[in-house]
Amino acid sequence: MLSRRPLLSRIAPAALLGLAAGPARAADQGFESFLAEIGAEARGTGIPDALLRRALASVKPNQRVLELDRRQAEFTLSWDQYRQGRINQARIDRGRQAFVDNRALLDGLAARFPVPPRIVVAIWGLETSYGGFTGNFSTIEALATLAWDGRRSAFFRAELMAALRILAAGHVAPERMRGSHAGAMGQPQFMPTSFERWAVDADGDGRRDIWDSRADALGSIANYMAQNGWREAVRWGREVLLPEGFDPALAGRATRRPLRDWAAAGITTTDGSPLPAEDLESSILLPGGPSGQAFVVYPNFHAIRRYNPSDFYALVIGLLSDRVA
Repeated sequence: MLSRRPLLSRIAPAALLGLAAGPARAADQGFESFLAEIGAEARGTGIPDALLRRALASVKPNQRVLELDRRQAEFTLSWDQYRQGRINQARIDRGRQAFVDNRALLDGLAARFPVPPRIVVAIWGLETSYGGFTGNFSTIEALATLAWDGRRSAFFRAELMAALRILAAGHVAPERMRGSHAGAMGQPQFMPTSFERWAVDADGDGRRDIWDSRADALGSIANYMAQNGWREAVRWGREVLLPEGFDPALAGRATRRPLRDWAAAGITTTDGSPLPAEDLESSILLPGGPSGQAFVVYPNFHAIRRYNPSDFYALVIGLLSDRVA
């Protein structure tokens, strides 16, 4: 149930631009009142009335958005399930083809942003299947629903205001601003505030179009990684073999040692060759537990986690990047 108060499926444009309601927790006020408050706040920042009418007039609470938002916190996968569901031959083959088809673009972006094309392609592939599916939820409606819902209203309200600013800047039309149920947009699946910070106009047409411009989408991924700690000429990490008797308590991102120390402890690459005897800060991860796969990860692994703060996600990006190029 969305609310104890009746909801209108469509809100009159005049109501959207009316005076803001008094302070209230979002879920304790009717949706019409909430949208009026958003409209007033946006108008106060200089967003044109005409755009607000167009962007908000047909917005209504989306029950499916709320269902998915509640479900994700309860849904967990094992490492094997997560990896197998995301690294399959079809995705690898499509990634290799995408790498070949876009090589000139990727090389140009690599000259501008010091991030390997294979990492950009892997993120693109995992986020939206190389641009094949970017989500079918109205970003404005999804964010308005989540901001009104009350569980994380401050976060989603800020994202909603950012989305309205993006529309006002002319980067995309309201009807084309679509993405995930949580408000992630376009081929890179940027949240609106991430778009404002890291999206780029790589094709030079005056808009940062992460929905329909492949150059802008891939350039924005590269810029995000470059600005969030990616180091040139360093791997993300690699799968390794642990010596007999390795103490699992030493595993985890919190334990960081020079790579030479792990090599001295008998950890090797999967073919049995020694790890490089370098001072590179690194950690051992056991995503499936002590009896499963083992990885040594470097600072660039943590840069991937800034895109999505999940060890599973970052490991899959690294592994997929090694396979597509």
